[in-house]
Amino acid sequence: MEKQWFVVHTLTGKEVRVKESLERRTSTEEMGDLMGEVSIPSEKVSEVKKGKKTTVTRMFYPGYVLVQMALYNDDGSLNERSWYYVRETPGVIGFAGGERPRPLSAAEVEAVMYQIEDKKEKVKPKIEFAVGETVKINDGPFLNFNGVIEDVDPERGKLRVSVAIFGRTAPVELEYWQIERV
Repeated sequence: MEKQWFVVHTLTGKEVRVKESLERRTSTEEMGDLMGEVSIPSEKVSEVKKGKKTTVTRMFYPGYVLVQMALYNDDGSLNERSWYYVRETPGVIGFAGGERPRPLSAAEVEAVMYQIEDKKEKVKPKIEFAVGETVKINDGPFLNFNGVIEDVDPERGKLRVSVAIFGRTAPVELEYWQIERV
């Protein structure tokens, strides 16, 4: 039986628990021949809460988990053992696609895996900023000053803001979390 990727619908907020449960049960119930990898497509996002910079994980598809498994036998019939194995996992609502779910195509799997790899190491700011936008500085020596964004560097998570000081404008390099929209 060939393992293919399927989308499993879970309760929102229970994706990690479903992933861990499937992985743990796969080894204890000797389902390795039917079950493969379990993946939650996500990215790391930085945000500021109560004046502190934090990094959180944001899921691309909240409420969904990707499971590599042998759901269909070689003759095309549903494999009852793997079907119920996933369906009976706590937190699982069902397969995306209903009673006869369609596996993801190779192109779809490749696109999702590329998206995961591309975002794996980079911490992306929760809010995107644009050149010419007016912002308020909420940290550092220019606290409570307003400025205009001159340049955005998403790779480094920094931007250059033009701030009026003593009647003149001066460029200041800041991080995303040090500013907010006006």
